[in-house]
Amino acid sequence: MSDTALIIVGPLMILLGIGLSWLFYKMKLITEVSAEGVYINFSPLSHQVILFENIKNCRVRTYRPIREYGGWGIRFGRAGKAYNVSGSRGVQLQLKNGKGLLIGSQRPEELARVIWEGMGR
Repeated sequence: MSDTALIIVGPLMILLGIGLSWLFYKMKLITEVSAEGVYINFSPLSHQVILFENIKNCRVRTYRPIREYGGWGIRFGRAGKAYNVSGSRGVQLQLKNGKGLLIGSQRPEELARVIWEGMGR
């Protein structure tokens, strides 16, 4: 590689490394349950709202992040979409449109209970 290319590529690689490190540091999963539904905020990448009227079923489950979804983050697997940051426990939602949505949680029983209450069951 020429000296000019190294002068251009070197700082770009350093900036890319710093940018990715910052992104991983800032990522967090915030799940809120309100009167309307479940708000999932995977900051700074994604935000999704699931209305209670669109939820068919809800259950606590243990899952295998790597085997079922290919790791952590916003993932897609055979069971549907997953939002997970760490651990292997969460709340599996079955939506009325037939899709599945897994929300990773450190307190899945509490999250499922609040969702069931919001669904009016």
